[in-house]
Amino acid sequence: MASTPRHPKNPALYTNRAMARLKLGHWESVITDCQTCLGLAPQNMKAHYYLAQAQLSIGDFDSALTNALAAHKICATTNDKSLGAITNIVLRCKKDRWDDKEKKRLRQERELEEEMLAMLVRDRDDMLAAESDETERKIIEEEANEKMQTLSKVFENARTQSLKRREVPDWAIDDISFAIMVDPVVTKTGKSYERATIMEHLRRHPSDPLTREPLSIAELRPNLSLRQACSDFLEENGWAVDW
Repeated sequence: MASTPRHPKNPALYTNRAMARLKLGHWESVITDCQTCLGLAPQNMKAHYYLAQAQLSIGDFDSALTNALAAHKICATTNDKSLGAITNIVLRCKKDRWDDKEKKRLRQERELEEEMLAMLVRDRDDMLAAESDETERKIIEEEANEKMQTLSKVFENARTQSLKRREVPDWAIDDISFAIMVDPVVTKTGKSYERATIMEHLRRHPSDPLTREPLSIAELRPNLSLRQACSDFLEENGWAVDW
């Protein structure tokens, strides 16, 4: 009697296949492989990383960000050299999620504007149908047109305001990469940098970028308050990723 094939238990089999499928754009298969891998090894950084990329490609932005952050946490804990790439995918997830929300918001605003304009037109037509006096009809027309113009200006001003030049605060910018920070760490001199960029710098030159004094990765400390501030800023200003 033939035995039933055993389910592979090696997580690397799934991440290797997921990486190949990711290059081919087989998003659903990547997701399946990564989820199977995480069932075997919940702390597998590559599975979280590949899963985030596949979920991002199918528009599952919240899940993509969750897995990108999980990969980032594992990477930061283990001092993995992939931290720079992981940081980039975290930023991309935040940006794409913000863009998606912004598109939905703009669409809802346009729909609301159209509905309100249509309501004003219906009210005008109903009033005109009930009024035979030409003078009154002219007044109704003028008042309705004025209301519609005012309504359109209000929505247009709101759109213009949201598209004005935006500025990223200096405290959110990493002085090495000049990008907005995701996971800032502070040196013993009190200066904060993005974890991925300062770690890469220290691998090449184990010295403080500012003072040139000796500095090791072990001496870096998380800047939790700044990390939360940067996270809050990106939540409301996803455009800043491409600043």
